[in-house]
Amino acid sequence: MTAAPQQAQTPDPAALALEMLAPGGREDPYPLYARALEAGPVLDVGGGLYLVCGYDAVNRALRNPAFGVTGAQASPEDRDAHDAISLLARSVLENDPPEHTRMRALMNSVFTPRRVAAYEPMVAAVVGELLDGLAASGADGAPVDFMTAFASPLPLTVICEMLGVPAADRHLFRTLAADLTIALEFVADPAALLPADAAAVRLAGYFRDLVAERRAHPRESEDLVGALLAARDSDDGRLSEGELLANLTLLLVAGFETTTDLLGNGLRLLFDHPEAAAGLRSGRIAVGSFVEEVLRYESPVQLTTRIVHADGQELAGVALPRGAQLVLLIGAANRDPARYADPGRFDPARTAIRPLSFGAGAHVCIGNGLARLEAAVAFPLLLSRFPDLAPGPTPPTRRDRVVLRGHGTFPVLVTPGAPAA
Repeated sequence: MTAAPQQAQTPDPAALALEMLAPGGREDPYPLYARALEAGPVLDVGGGLYLVCGYDAVNRALRNPAFGVTGAQASPEDRDAHDAISLLARSVLENDPPEHTRMRALMNSVFTPRRVAAYEPMVAAVVGELLDGLAASGADGAPVDFMTAFASPLPLTVICEMLGVPAADRHLFRTLAADLTIALEFVADPAALLPADAAAVRLAGYFRDLVAERRAHPRESEDLVGALLAARDSDDGRLSEGELLANLTLLLVAGFETTTDLLGNGLRLLFDHPEAAAGLRSGRIAVGSFVEEVLRYESPVQLTTRIVHADGQELAGVALPRGAQLVLLIGAANRDPARYADPGRFDPARTAIRPLSFGAGAHVCIGNGLARLEAAVAFPLLLSRFPDLAPGPTPPTRRDRVVLRGHGTFPVLVTPGAPAA
C-alpha cells in the first residue's frame, strides 16, 4: 500500500522568529529564511509583530514613508536608560521626517558621490600598505588573521581619513565601534548593552573634543568633520550640537563595520568558489558584479525594523494596523526565489542584481557607495598580490550577531608553501 504524500507544514511565524534568535539561527539563518519565504512574503507573528521576508515586500516597506524608524528600534524608556540608544536616537538612523530630511540633506551635501569617488586613489594606497603588512606577517608561512590585518583596518583607515581623525587616534575605534553596534542587536538582557553604553560615551566625548579642536584651529583642506561643522555653525540651524556628535559617530561606525563584514564575507565566498576567484583574476567576472552578488548572497546587514505610522497600510495583501512592528528580513529578501532564480547559488554572473543590503528609499545607507568602492578596489588587488592565498589551518569564526553578519576571525595563508617559523 502506497503511503499518501505528506503535505508540508506551514511554519509557525513565532517559532521561526525564536529560531532566528537562537544560536543555530544566528550561525546560519538561511534555512529559516527559506522556510519563511515558503510560508509567504509577510508573516504575522502575533502581538502586532510581522516578519517581512519577500523581496518586493521588503523593498516597498523600505521606501514607504508611512513605515517609520522612530520608535521602531527602542522605546523612550530605553533611550533614557542607555547612552548608546540615546546617542543613536539623535542620528539620521533613527529619525523620520522632518528631522531625518533636515539632517540627511546636510549630510548628503558633504558626502557626495563625487567626493567619495575622489577618494579612490587614497583607498588604493591604503590597500597597498595593508597588503604589504599581510605579506610581511605571513612570509614565514604562519597564518594571519585577515579580519585584524586587513578587513577591519581598511575601512577604518578610510573613514578616519575622510573624517579627518588623526592617525594616532585610530587604534581607539575598532573595539569601540564593534561595542556600539551591540545597541543595534536584539538584546534580552540590559546588561549586554553596558559595553555599547561605554562606547557611546567615549565616542561622543572624542568627537566633542575633535570638534572643539577644529573650531579653534580650522584646516585649509576641508574633511567631513570640517564640512559638517561649518554647516552646524552656520545660521540656518540645520544641525544641533547633539545631532552633530551623533551623526559623526554614526559615520565612523557605519563607515567601517559593514564594510569589514563585506570584505570578510567576500573572501570566504572566493575560497568556497575558486571559479569566481579565477574569473576575477582573468577579468571574465566584473568586480562590480562580484561585489553585488556578495552583498546579495551574504548581506552584512541581515535585518532592520520599521513601525507603521499611518492607518490603511498593507504589504503583499496583508493589512498592517497603525503601530505594527515590522522586522524586515533583508537576508531573506535577497534570496527570494520570486526575485532571483536559484537564489541559494552564488553566481556573480547573474544579471539584474539589486540587493537590499544597504536599504532603499530615504534611509538608504549614506556610505553604500564608499563600501562598494573599497570592496571593488580591495578584491582585485588582494587576488593579484597573493595568487596562492588560502584558508588557514583553523576555520574562520562568525560573530554572534543577528543584525550584522560577519566574521570575528579569519585565518589565511598568504604563502602556503613557506615553512612556519
